[in-house]
Amino acid sequence: MKVVAAMSGGVDSAVAAARAVDAGHDVTGVHLALSRNPSSYRTGARGCCTLEDARDARRAADVIGIPFYVWDLAERFHADVVEDFVSEYADGRTPNPCLRCNERIKFAAVLDRAIGLGFDAVATGHYARLRRGPDGEVELHRAVDSAKDQSYVLGVLTQGQLRGAMFPLGDSTKPEVRAEAHRRGLLVADKPDSHDICFVPDGDTAGWLGQRLGAAPGPIVDADGTELGRHAGTFGFTIGQRRGLRLDRPAADGRPRYVLSIEPTTSTITVGSREDLVVESLTGTAARWRGAVPDSSLSCRVQIRAHGEEYAAVVHPTAEAVEVDLLEPATGVAPGQAVVMYDGTRVLGSATIASTGRRTT
Repeated sequence: MKVVAAMSGGVDSAVAAARAVDAGHDVTGVHLALSRNPSSYRTGARGCCTLEDARDARRAADVIGIPFYVWDLAERFHADVVEDFVSEYADGRTPNPCLRCNERIKFAAVLDRAIGLGFDAVATGHYARLRRGPDGEVELHRAVDSAKDQSYVLGVLTQGQLRGAMFPLGDSTKPEVRAEAHRRGLLVADKPDSHDICFVPDGDTAGWLGQRLGAAPGPIVDADGTELGRHAGTFGFTIGQRRGLRLDRPAADGRPRYVLSIEPTTSTITVGSREDLVVESLTGTAARWRGAVPDSSLSCRVQIRAHGEEYAAVVHPTAEAVEVDLLEPATGVAPGQAVVMYDGTRVLGSATIASTGRRTT
């Protein structure tokens, strides 16, 4: 097959590209230029989208012995990921930009361009596995390395996108990948993993959002509406947050308070105890299923945040939404995040969390 290897400049994508070559594919390395001004995104090894990353990717392609190109997707990335991120926070939600980037950039814009140029698939350094199911459909499964598993942020992909995807690292652990990179002579073998959000230069998400949304001060209140403090904008908070509240008075029982709800219309943050954070049910919208929409409720396990734990649940599906009853209570579940449903290691589907609550019966 003719394969585009998406090379970020890190060790994972470099080894993935090399393995695709070893598998006999005709591989071309492509680095995605996602910043309209690369110096405005992260520098050094803390993130991605930098000029340094582009150079690392080119050097890795030279070592592997494959052609290498840079595709400029900065405008598409800004519109589909960065502006979406800002809009979601402005509406009081907590988005996952990596999930959105996979959905709209790596396996939409990149895959579409690759197919248009005569390629058959896009290989990436994601830790996940693909299998052909008994019905001929492509199944998405968790990676062998549970600590690096990225099936959660890939759970939004459609069947068509999965058919055009390759994940060569799914059966390996991170130490194995780094050791292989050393054997191959790849200079990125010991390059640190990227963290945080690639388009926030200094890691200060609240400050970055404040520059774009402007100050919108408002009250921090308890469940009774008593004002406990003030804030500069609801975009600086997420459900379950404990640090940085800067309240004027402590709780009567001396215990920490957590963000319970975010209301951007009135610019109000409500806080309460950890017990008040407990969630027993949630509603998900924009549901996507790996196969046909289930025609009845199903018992499965769900993951509700990246690298979070699984919860036993009963899911009541419709064509475009899900109602999820958690059989194990969860805390700090933020609207805007994804709920991904699993049968063992296999991803059944995903949806965007719209609201949470407690069961009434």
